Amino acid sequence: MVNAPATATPASSQERRERPRAPAAGSPVLGAPKLNPLGDLHSVQHLTARLARALRPVFEPVLRAELRSWAEPLSVQRFADYRAEQSPLVAAATLVAPVGDARAHLLLDGRAVLRMLDLFFGGTGALPATLPDTLSPAAEALVARLAGAVAAPLGAAWEPVAPLRFAFRAVEPVAIDPEVAVVATRIGLAADGADPQFVDLLYPVAGLKPHAAALAGKVVDKAEPDPAWRHALTRAAMDVSFPVRSVLAEPTVPLSRLMALQVGDVIPLAFGPDVPVMIGREPLGRGTVGTSGGRAAVQLTSLASLEGPVQ
Repeated sequence: MVNAPATATPASSQERRERPRAPAAGSPVLGAPKLNPLGDLHSVQHLTARLARALRPVFEPVLRAELRSWAEPLSVQRFADYRAEQSPLVAAATLVAPVGDARAHLLLDGRAVLRMLDLFFGGTGALPATLPDTLSPAAEALVARLAGAVAAPLGAAWEPVAPLRFAFRAVEPVAIDPEVAVVATRIGLAADGADPQFVDLLYPVAGLKPHAAALAGKVVDKAEPDPAWRHALTRAAMDVSFPVRSVLAEPTVPLSRLMALQVGDVIPLAFGPDVPVMIGREPLGRGTVGTSGGRAAVQLTSLASLEGPVQ
């Protein structure tokens, strides 16, 4: 639980979304250590967007609504500066990686937690008339449940960058020195017509330094494509038309005879029992010429991609 007083007036959810974030490179100050030694952090932004998609099934059962999700631009800032922007009532949980010092701090606005708690117990998501100074044990238990469910997709999102398998440790105050630099990422979740709610994940910069080389590389998204999109793409591909033609014969005629051809002359054709069947210039197979339904037709007897006749 984090319940330190904020030095700035808390903003609404919509204002938090629209507030411009500091650039990831940080603002250098003469004589001060570099705030962000990790580079542009495009890979962290990419994996945050990947994580945003994976968090929908975590929060939809609690919020009892179909959600859309997105990743806000990340920032690198002192923890004190980040904390000054937040509501005084914040719920925090720590997720740790078993190897190294990498860890993530999951932070939720206390008002959002109270709404989710009311929905979880069958309410309408209404806030109490007077906001408490601290969250109840029931609210902290809900935060622990959410943090535990976030740990697995968080590790999967980091997989293309670094093998960090996060595990939920505890709902506890964020033990970060105010002057320590953190990578602040934010994921928005919203149902149609409702105000967005935000999930913040903080990564202390020092814990990510061993993975600096991987963070500077290109991230390959290994997420599975959406099944509905893949099905629609397959159906569209199946509707593509290709010209199919059969070559009965290709006689060779000397130029002298070709120049002497007149109306009524006959060019003899000779072909075997099977003729090639083509799709454009690519061979499809071979077939036997005949009739079907009173029209000329070719019955396929073999395919170019198969060995032997078609069964």
